[in-house]
Amino acid sequence: MRFTKDHEWVEVDGDIATVGITAYAAEQLGDVVFVETPAVGKIVKAGEGLAVVESVKAASDVYAPISGEVVAANDGLSDAPETVNASAETDGWFARVKIADAAELDALMDRAAYEQYLGTL
Repeated sequence: MRFTKDHEWVEVDGDIATVGITAYAAEQLGDVVFVETPAVGKIVKAGEGLAVVESVKAASDVYAPISGEVVAANDGLSDAPETVNASAETDGWFARVKIADAAELDALMDRAAYEQYLGTL
């Protein structure tokens, strides 16, 4: 699993990356009440908006950690947005993206580096 400074995570399986927000981000948001996942077929670039998550505290964009084409969206989040709070780094994923440039993954942090980064916040 890899992480961004914006608290997104990426789990890679072959040329497909599953993307979500970290448990830390879900905790900071509070109770998630709405999730807007991207449309399948959407082309995203690293750093661009991928999804939207709304909580009782705020609405936040979820940024694409890598570039590629959305090949699946977790549509179950529209009926059960609380899944993001309960299982942020597993069942609460937002989208699966076919990776356009695997080299972009090198810019992301591993878990140890992400945990160290959290210590600076």
